[in-house]
Amino acid sequence: MSFPLLTSILLAPVIGLILILIIPEREQLLIKITAAVATFVALALSVYAYVAYDQQLGGMQFLEDRVWVPAFGINYSLGVDGISLPMVLLTAIVIFTGVFASWDMTNRIKEFFIFLLMLVTGVFGVFMTRDLFFFYLFFEVAVIPMYLLIGIWGSTRKEYAAMKLTLYLLVGSAFALIGIIALFLYASNQLGYLTFDIQTLATVEYDIGFQKFIFFLMLVGFGVLVPIWPLHLWSPDGHVAAPTAVSMLHAGVLMKLGAYGLIRVGVFFFPEGAKFWAPLIAVLCIVNVVYGAMIAMVQRDLKFVIGYSSVSHMGYVLLGIAALNTLSLSGAVTQMFAHGIMTALFFALVGNIYHKAHTREIARFGGLAHQMPKVAAGFLIGGLASLGLPGLHNFVAEFLIFLGAFTSDQVLWGGLLSYRVLAVLAISGIVITATYVLRVVQKTFFGPRKAEWDVLEDARGVELVPIVVLCSVLLLFGLFPSLMVDLINTGVAPLVAKIEAAKAVGGIF
Repeated sequence: MSFPLLTSILLAPVIGLILILIIPEREQLLIKITAAVATFVALALSVYAYVAYDQQLGGMQFLEDRVWVPAFGINYSLGVDGISLPMVLLTAIVIFTGVFASWDMTNRIKEFFIFLLMLVTGVFGVFMTRDLFFFYLFFEVAVIPMYLLIGIWGSTRKEYAAMKLTLYLLVGSAFALIGIIALFLYASNQLGYLTFDIQTLATVEYDIGFQKFIFFLMLVGFGVLVPIWPLHLWSPDGHVAAPTAVSMLHAGVLMKLGAYGLIRVGVFFFPEGAKFWAPLIAVLCIVNVVYGAMIAMVQRDLKFVIGYSSVSHMGYVLLGIAALNTLSLSGAVTQMFAHGIMTALFFALVGNIYHKAHTREIARFGGLAHQMPKVAAGFLIGGLASLGLPGLHNFVAEFLIFLGAFTSDQVLWGGLLSYRVLAVLAISGIVITATYVLRVVQKTFFGPRKAEWDVLEDARGVELVPIVVLCSVLLLFGLFPSLMVDLINTGVAPLVAKIEAAKAVGGIF
């Protein structure tokens, strides 16, 4: 019997959670070390999976299958491919660095790390499972702890933000659940037996009308989490209110669950439906990009800047999905990984500043590079990644998305608008991004030294772990993009082949 690699990754945070339950509350250092060890094990195994994945073979690998409820065709089935494996690696990196970003926490840390590890278990499960029942189950496990993590340990209207986030995401989950039940019943009727196996469900020939309807449900259900405009209103408040590690997971990983679900369930099952709704996604994603960037430009709170920036950058992911070709979809998945690392870095740094200065107001700062040069260097690297500087991973992702959209020959509104025009509009978002990123860097870290901030200490010890790890990942995959893009292409290629084999369907516009 082969080593259950994926189950081991999934169980690492669970075992850490159980051990923390046993450890007395007063043993705060031991609790933190336990969380760090558990997440390090998950990270080490994820890196091994990344290295051991056979790109020549492609497809789902490290397979594990156990019958769970045979009467309904529900199985504990795990596997990863070129789309899901980068997300597993992303999750492992973000949760490992998030533990160290929370090292100075003292308030009810036992419960905090229990819920944090519970959340990340759900995220791992979503990216690994090949069973649609478990997909939804893990999806809920990943979402529900957010309410407690923000409501108890958050700041800045934390109760309001926690309730708003939970209501939005539960409404989205309801739409996704309706779609999942409908496709399960439809497929079971066609197959003659009950199954939740994703690969089997994807082989069913769904009626075009059914595809259009169910894909729309998936678009709303998973789009809330992306978030797609105008369903984004929960996201910036959630970012700002959440404690540092939760903000890192929220922006770095949870938002990717929505895009992953839209690709893995929406596009994979319903290519004709995806073609029909793609023009609407393309138009809405431009609103994401431009609106999010312009709102970020006028924010006065560092976390709000990053929160609205995330709305803008996830718009690029949606554009990549909407263009439905190899380049754009590869770029979308690459952007999911790159954006996850970048925003985790941003929130780790802002959390470090806020913990010491007790304010995130940009106007209060100035010249912080004198007191916190390492934090300033990390923020500058994150900022340059955000505006798409060549040599950092975000540039690779955005270049692929723009190239994929620009080479798409699809037209909208009877030829009045094309994906090329949308690509140009999306590129304009980079200009706006450069404006607010450079403004924030200049106003926060450069200029004359302010004596009132001489009391601040630069990042040191365990505080350097998130900065060093996340900056290194951005540089590694930015300088050597094939290390990630080649892997992603192995997962995207079969998806694009299915899209191209789908019948021609006129888009909504």
